Amino acid sequence: MSTAYSALTRAACLASVRDRTTVFFTFAFPLVFLLVFGLLFRGQQVNGGLPYINYVAPGVLSWGVGNAALFGPAFALMHWRRDDILRLVWRTPTPLPTVLGSRFVVAVGVGLAQAVLFTAVALLPLFGLHLSGQWPLALPLLVLGVAAFLAMGLVVGSLADTPEAVAAIANCVMVPMAFLSGAFYPADLLPGWIQDASWVLPLRYLDHGLTNVLAGKGAVGPLALDCLGLAAFTAVFGLIAARTFRWSNRT
Repeated sequence: MSTAYSALTRAACLASVRDRTTVFFTFAFPLVFLLVFGLLFRGQQVNGGLPYINYVAPGVLSWGVGNAALFGPAFALMHWRRDDILRLVWRTPTPLPTVLGSRFVVAVGVGLAQAVLFTAVALLPLFGLHLSGQWPLALPLLVLGVAAFLAMGLVVGSLADTPEAVAAIANCVMVPMAFLSGAFYPADLLPGWIQDASWVLPLRYLDHGLTNVLAGKGAVGPLALDCLGLAAFTAVFGLIAARTFRWSNRT
């Protein structure tokens, strides 16, 4: 099984880097939002004195990582099923966890690479992000965030049979979530009932955790709750993905 896992992981990596346009926009898209929001609100403060960059950077990073973790596996799963690649894999003694595990490794690698590049740019004097000594605590949040959005992407990829359907469903999920979760707009400025309802969104937990960590406010209790919330979303959508998964469009 280790050979199958290595082969699938290698194939997923090659497929991820082969389309240079997709790779470019995967990393550039969050930076565009950083440039827009970072320059538009430069020098301003939110949340009782927190510099705006310390708010907007974690939010945009959370959304960018979640966006890539959802879209990438969703499109890959749809294409592999449509091209009968999954049906060929099904005929081998390769279990489903091996297939999904290979996608997870690639998604985590992409997410961490996004975080490194994004943070490096945000640290430039033009934006002025200052990392706290708690920044290593962002790693488990990023891994769990990737897992949660990858599980959502597997559901989307299982339900959609065309690229247009994947894009439509994924955008309907990610775009409203960016604003309702507080990633693009301060959650404290939203109506109270929306603030409460936003906790049913996985991006809310990832954004909340990263904002606290990068601002040096990552207390163990709230951070553990954010991680637990992301793990719960991973479990729920993972179960849904397992029930909706199809090896071929013919079945």
